[in-house]
Amino acid sequence: MPLARADLESLLRDRKLVPPVALGGNIDEYATAPTGVTALDAVLAGGFPRGQLSEIVGARSSGRASVLLQMLAAATTRREIVALVDVLDMLDVSSAAAAGVDLGRLLWIRGQVLMHPGQCRDMNQRALDRAIKALTLVLQAGNFGLVAFDAAEAPPHALERLPFTTWRRLQRIIEGSQTACVLVGDTPIARSSGGVTVRLTRAGGAPAPVEKRGVRVDGLLFKGFDLDVEVIRARAIQNVRVPLSTSCH
Repeated sequence: MPLARADLESLLRDRKLVPPVALGGNIDEYATAPTGVTALDAVLAGGFPRGQLSEIVGARSSGRASVLLQMLAAATTRREIVALVDVLDMLDVSSAAAAGVDLGRLLWIRGQVLMHPGQCRDMNQRALDRAIKALTLVLQAGNFGLVAFDAAEAPPHALERLPFTTWRRLQRIIEGSQTACVLVGDTPIARSSGGVTVRLTRAGGAPAPVEKRGVRVDGLLFKGFDLDVEVIRARAIQNVRVPLSTSCH
């Protein structure tokens, strides 16, 4: 990920993309980034809080990629620019387009982490470190309404070795901004005091559909399903069942 901050800022200027602050006028410390899922936005009091680190967590086929794609689509529909740091290079572009994501407003940063590294665990750590650096550059550049860091299925040991100060530093960067930063993982990674954790499970313990790199291979990309969602804040826990109609991961 050899993208330098100056190059990124130049790219944003050249594309003439609309910064999120311009969409809503003055900075609002209570502003949210709606997910586009009505039931989820209701329990989130509008969406994920801007200027905070939040999380989407769940096992494979829990619906985490569905919610992520819905969020990206909703943000680009609002004409915001969005960024995805794709740690394992798992995004399927056709699925994103089918979900309504405006790819012209998406900065996709592709990583590469070995799922079964054997004796080469240091390679995974270096790859994850590069992904964190890319996330830092994107947040420092500003102008993004939504920034997602998708580390789902990344080796747990690599995430655990990241110093906790990493997340504090990232929170300081976006504090007071109109950027909502969402970390996506199998288990909780980190969230700021003002952020939220959305924990997803398939409603009723329904069996997971067959998948390949996040894409439904049974030909039913938009078959609806329900999710049980647990929303965790600093002082409260809420539960809601959310209907979805998009691809799952």
